[in-house]
Amino acid sequence: MKEINPIIKGLKGRVVISCQALKHEIMYGSQYMQKFAESATKGGACGIRANSVVDIKAIKEVTDLPILGIIKKDYENSECYITPSMAEVDALYNEAKPEIIAVDATDRIHPDGKNGAGFIKDIKAKYPDVLIMADVSTYEEGIEAEKAGADIVSTTLAGYTSYTTKTEGPDYELMKKLASALEVPVIGEGRIWTREEAVEAFKTGIYSLVVGTAITRPYDIAKRFCDYVAENVK
Repeated sequence: MKEINPIIKGLKGRVVISCQALKHEIMYGSQYMQKFAESATKGGACGIRANSVVDIKAIKEVTDLPILGIIKKDYENSECYITPSMAEVDALYNEAKPEIIAVDATDRIHPDGKNGAGFIKDIKAKYPDVLIMADVSTYEEGIEAEKAGADIVSTTLAGYTSYTTKTEGPDYELMKKLASALEVPVIGEGRIWTREEAVEAFKTGIYSLVVGTAITRPYDIAKRFCDYVAENVK
């Protein structure tokens, strides 16, 4: 494994907690994300994944943990929505200033016409000092992201692209393949609901873990619990 930045070193063997809510969600609002992030910090998180300049700024008021920042935005000419263009990167780098910027690093085409690897190269050319987390959906995308200069590769989008199969739980196989092949740290993310699944994910060799919905989305947590009871109690 190549030399790792001290910020990334702090994530090793620990859990990053994602604190996000979109406009259609009940908990939408920086005041809520700030409280979630404060709770996550006190609960033992090693980092916070957050969406939007305003949320990141609010979260930075209550925690010193590194922020894995993104901006989710839809473009008509692209399926990418996690930090999909340089405009979002500019806003994060110059305004929100997260310690790490996460981007869609799939093979899908970004609004500027580049695929994930090409987009990472453009970001590194403009901001050589930025730490980039590449959200991928396949093994091949992870390989290309590392070659392009990504500092971290994450399984965030496994099962969320049209050409990948969504597994019932975490994609352990992808985590294992990437962790064994890459020199940069691999972060496991996606459909991790339990502590047992988190431990199982670390057994694949990943460096760190991101958990979101199972901790910071009350609606999803409540619905999953109530649906299970309704289906199994007669």
